[in-house]
Amino acid sequence: MIDRDLDRSELRDLVAGLAAEPQRWRSLVRHDGAARHFEQLWRDDHVDVWVISWANGGDTGFHDHDVSRGAVAVVQGEVVEERLVLGGSPQTVRHRAGQTFDFDAAHVHRMRHDSDEPAVSIHAYSPPLWRMGSYGVGGDGTLRRQSISYAEELRPVEATS
Repeated sequence: MIDRDLDRSELRDLVAGLAAEPQRWRSLVRHDGAARHFEQLWRDDHVDVWVISWANGGDTGFHDHDVSRGAVAVVQGEVVEERLVLGGSPQTVRHRAGQTFDFDAAHVHRMRHDSDEPAVSIHAYSPPLWRMGSYGVGGDGTLRRQSISYAEELRPVEATS
């Protein structure tokens, strides 16, 4: 059991270590071709870990992780991260199998999968996720944040008026 919240580098080490031990998470991988599938691997008072199986077209929409820092290891295929940039176009980064990245609580991004090849990623958060912010653009061009539970599936938010 982990006895304190982890920093970004520790979270990155955690997901990299888990990526190297597929026997711990492989049974949670599900590809049905139609939807993103997510399973919680671990949760305690300081960390939670998820395994996400990506279908082509899977898209979280822009979101934050409220007060949680995070790290991701891509263990199969490729996922695309778009980082929200104030006053500019999102910064796009392709993360391939074997790569890891981390982020702080203020990070607003979206994750998506745009390949026919299945993808799998491992995500760790500290403190554990309780709430997330899901973002959409209103009809007047303003950015709108909707607070959602960690148990809800992230998806793109439709434009609102």
